[in-house]
Amino acid sequence: MISIEQVKAARLFLHMDQRQLAELSGVSLPTIQRIENPQFGPTRSSVRIVTAVKEALEKAGIEFLPTTSEAGEGVRLKMQQ
Repeated sequence: MISIEQVKAARLFLHMDQRQLAELSGVSLPTIQRIENPQFGPTRSSVRIVTAVKEALEKAGIEFLPTTSEAGEGVRLKMQQ
């Protein structure tokens, strides 16, 4: 599961606002706002919705990084081929 911080960071890497992410992922703007809200976050959203957001960001060039023993979770831009 991706975190609130990862969603926000990914969106900012892409210079994308919440409305653009909603359009790209096919998820409503209020749902994107809830996903990025610490009181709700992705864990309170359905797996289908979080997957749609994650896949949209990945198609736009984001790679999600898991937590490791050396570092916390994160995001980065994929290398262009």
